[in-house]
Amino acid sequence: MAGRMSDPVDEILPPLRLATLGLQHVLVMYAGAVAVPLIVGRALKLAPQDVAFLISADLFCCGLATIIQSLGVTRWFGIQLPVMMGVTFASVGPMVAMAGAYPGPDGARMIFGAIIGAGIVAMLIAPFIGRMLKFFPPLVTGTIILVIGVTLMRVGINWIFGNPVGPTAPKVVDPVALGWLNQLKDMAGTGAVPALPEGFAPAASVQNPLYARPVNIAISGVVLVAILLIARFGKGFVANIAVLLGMVVGAVLTVVLGQMTFDKVGQAAWFGIVTPFHFGTPIFDPVLILTMVLVMIVVMIESTGMFLALGDMTGREITRERLTAGLRTDGLGTLIGGIFNTFPYTSFSQNVGLVGVTGIKSRYICVAGGVILILFGLVPKMGAVVESLPTSVLGGAGLVMFGMVAATGIRILSSVDFAGNRNNLFVVAVSLGFGMIPLIAPDFKQWLSHGIHPLIESGILLATIAAVVLNAFFNGTSGSVEEAKRAAGMADH
Repeated sequence: MAGRMSDPVDEILPPLRLATLGLQHVLVMYAGAVAVPLIVGRALKLAPQDVAFLISADLFCCGLATIIQSLGVTRWFGIQLPVMMGVTFASVGPMVAMAGAYPGPDGARMIFGAIIGAGIVAMLIAPFIGRMLKFFPPLVTGTIILVIGVTLMRVGINWIFGNPVGPTAPKVVDPVALGWLNQLKDMAGTGAVPALPEGFAPAASVQNPLYARPVNIAISGVVLVAILLIARFGKGFVANIAVLLGMVVGAVLTVVLGQMTFDKVGQAAWFGIVTPFHFGTPIFDPVLILTMVLVMIVVMIESTGMFLALGDMTGREITRERLTAGLRTDGLGTLIGGIFNTFPYTSFSQNVGLVGVTGIKSRYICVAGGVILILFGLVPKMGAVVESLPTSVLGGAGLVMFGMVAATGIRILSSVDFAGNRNNLFVVAVSLGFGMIPLIAPDFKQWLSHGIHPLIESGILLATIAAVVLNAFFNGTSGSVEEAKRAAGMADH
């Protein structure tokens, strides 16, 4: 079928080409899209089948949000440009902090309650985001994205070596000491010795053979090398999906080594409906909602730059009304995500980059990509395959994915004038320091009110607040639309 209008954004391509190009967009974003449910699901200590469900729910909602954003639903929702929607990495730090404080299904209910609340607020404040650009020049957005990447690197590194707590902790309790303590407990029950203090336990002192296993390090190394080789020697589309192909190489290797099996995949159904409120009624905590609202403000500021840059790329004018409709869809996608057990959504910049690489500007390609994502989400076996990947495979890919986020922040900061304005160095230095506090000293908040813990235990939020305040203090409020466009043009995460 020929293009419906002369505008290339509204061109409808032949069905086969539409599906092929839509799948290309899906493959480019796939690794990034499934990373967040894996991180949060495992941080919540959910059962493997629940983590697989989160992945399916995420793919389903990615598709739904993408269709709304690209196709448009009424004049209120949808930027009507070639945009693929995915879970924002900016939300990972706060959600992992919430998962650490409230693990299990109850923690999931608290996270989804916060996401639903933040989605509603985001839709309400969407018309005012344009006026907030002045608080987020490249100096601020670059610093925030740098901190997001550095914060996420901890996840990727722990995937390689093992988590600092739990079965893969570097050290475990000596079985001899544990046996002695159990004997003492038995004697305390007879009154022969005083009762042991509550919570008394021997310290972990024996090196854990499951931590930093050489074979796991080697697998992560193979994945990393494969990604780098594909990125270096691959052309066009192949280079764009280097991370995904590297994960496939790692999966094949772990199958050969017997580390990855398809038992869970075999047990998973071929078709399954993504049900809302899978973990029960959401819990709405005001502080957690406020935390996620701050994340959404950062996300929508970033989306603003992305939409403006995409408007220039496609030749379509981004009016205030159209911009508001796009930002409102970020909020609607997040609301849908909270209802269907997944996370906050934003436009994926690597897909915006793909529009520039291919030169094909039709929004219906992304609509086709959205349909493919929905179909993937309705096949539980897809989620089970991703959940079955050993963490050593994910670790090699995580170093690249999360490192690219940090590198993007540095790239945006490269456009900032540090030589002519030394105060900009203070903004980056102090904000980065604030962002590192929860990573280096996770117990820094132990004497502070528990009510504000969710707000301050995310380094991303601390860095965001510090960067906005310090920039306003040193430079005033000087961000502009042109600067937002320039920063978005440099983004690749």
